[in-house]
Amino acid sequence: MTKVLYVHAKGGPPVGYALPRVAARSAVHLLALSDLPVHVAADAAGLCASVVARGDTDEHDLVELIASRAREVGADAVITLSEYAVVAVAEASRLLGLRGAGPAAALARDKRLMRAAWERQGIPQPCFRAIATAQQLRAAEAELSHPLLLKAAWSAGSTAHQIIEGTADVQDAWERSRAVMAESARLGYAELHVGGAGEDFIVEEIVTGCAEEWFDGSGWGDYVSVEGVVVDGVFRPVCLSGRMPTVAPFTERAGITPAAVGTGAQTRIVELARRAVEALGLENCGTHTEIKLGADGRMWVIETAARFGGAMTVPQIEQVFGLDLVAMFTDQLLGRPADWPSRALTPADADGAAGSLVVLAVDGAGAPWPRRHLWDSASVIRSAPVGAGSTLSVVRESSLPDGTPVPVYDPAAGANTMAGLCLLSADRPQTVIRDFTALVDALPRILPTDVAEGVRA
Repeated sequence: MTKVLYVHAKGGPPVGYALPRVAARSAVHLLALSDLPVHVAADAAGLCASVVARGDTDEHDLVELIASRAREVGADAVITLSEYAVVAVAEASRLLGLRGAGPAAALARDKRLMRAAWERQGIPQPCFRAIATAQQLRAAEAELSHPLLLKAAWSAGSTAHQIIEGTADVQDAWERSRAVMAESARLGYAELHVGGAGEDFIVEEIVTGCAEEWFDGSGWGDYVSVEGVVVDGVFRPVCLSGRMPTVAPFTERAGITPAAVGTGAQTRIVELARRAVEALGLENCGTHTEIKLGADGRMWVIETAARFGGAMTVPQIEQVFGLDLVAMFTDQLLGRPADWPSRALTPADADGAAGSLVVLAVDGAGAPWPRRHLWDSASVIRSAPVGAGSTLSVVRESSLPDGTPVPVYDPAAGANTMAGLCLLSADRPQTVIRDFTALVDALPRILPTDVAEGVRA
C-alpha cells in the first residue's frame, strides 16, 4: 500500500476536511508543524498510521526534518496544503526524488521573486519595489505613484498590509507592518522554512478595479482567483472563485464559487493566470492565482501560490463541481491518473453555488461595530437571515470557541482578527452574495453583547 507523509501547518483548507480525503487514497503519516485543532486531534489518531509533532523531534532544519520523517515511514509522496510549509515540503520532496512543486516553489511564495519573474515576462501587474529597510521604503515612495500598499513578501491572509497616502505615512506604516509580522509569527501564521522572512516586504501602486464591468449582478469585489493545478509542468485550470468587496485595507471578507463572470471574460482571465503560473516554472502543485479586474478589460496579476486556495475554497469546489481536489492531488503525487478538467469549469457547469464568510467586527461598509460581542455559533446558525433554499454552517476548526470575545478588527492584522468562518450553500452565486450581505448586517444583532468588555469597541 502507498504511504503519504501529510505535513500539517496553519493555513490552507481545514485539516479536518483534508486529512480524511488523503487517508482515503493512501496510508497517511502525519507530521504536525503546528497544533492540530482539538476536535481534529482525536480523529487523526484513527485516520493516520502515525502522528508526530515537530516538538517531539530534535531536528532544527525543517527540510531535513520532513525528509527524515518521510524516509522513516517510507513515504511515496509528501503533501502539504499550508502556505507556510509549501517551500519546505517542495525542497524535501526534491531531496527524496518525489513529485512536488519543484525548485521554483519559492517564486510562488516570496512576492519579491514572484513579481520579478513576472516583470521579466511582461505580465501585467502593479508597479512595485522590493523593500528591506525603512530607507528603501522612503526611496520607493518617492518614485511610485500614490496611493501605495506596503505588504510583507511572505505574508498570507492580508496581514501586515498598510496603505501609504504620502510621505508622512511611511515610518508609521513600516513600523506597524513589522510589528504585525512579528505577532503573526508568534501566532504561528508565518513562513516556517525561511529565517527572517518577516523582514522582507514589497510596496506597490494600488490599481483601480471595476467589478461592475465583469460580473453578472451587484455586490462583487473587483478581483477573482483562478483555482488550478500544475501537472508535470503543465497548468490545468479548474474554475474561478469570486469575492465580496474587501474590508479596508484589503482583508478578504467572503469567497464565492463559482465567480459569476461571462464565458468570454473567464477565458481571458484564465489565459492571464496561465501566463502567470507558467512564468514561475512550477512542476506538481495546486495553484491559486489572484487577478484584479479593471475598467475597459484591464487586468493585473496580484499574486499566485503553489497550493490550493485557503479557507473553504477547496470544499466549495467539491460541493459545487463534484471535484475532490485533495484526493485528486494525492493521486497525482503518487503517480496515479487524476482526472483534472480539460478546461476551466464555468457557472453553467456548477450545481448551485457555495461561499465562505470571514466574521470580522465590522459592518458592510467596513465601520467597526459600536459594541463588543461574544462569538456564538449556535446563535449564528439559528438566526442568520439566509434564504429558504440556502444552508449555513460554521466551520468549527476555523472559528473561535463559543463565548470568546470577538476581536476588534485591526486593519493591519487582517484575517488574524477573525472570529469565525461560515459556509453557505445556495442555488446560485448571486444568492450567496445576497445572503452574506444580510448576515453581515445582522451579526451585531445576532451575537450576544460582551458586557465584561464594556460597551464600545
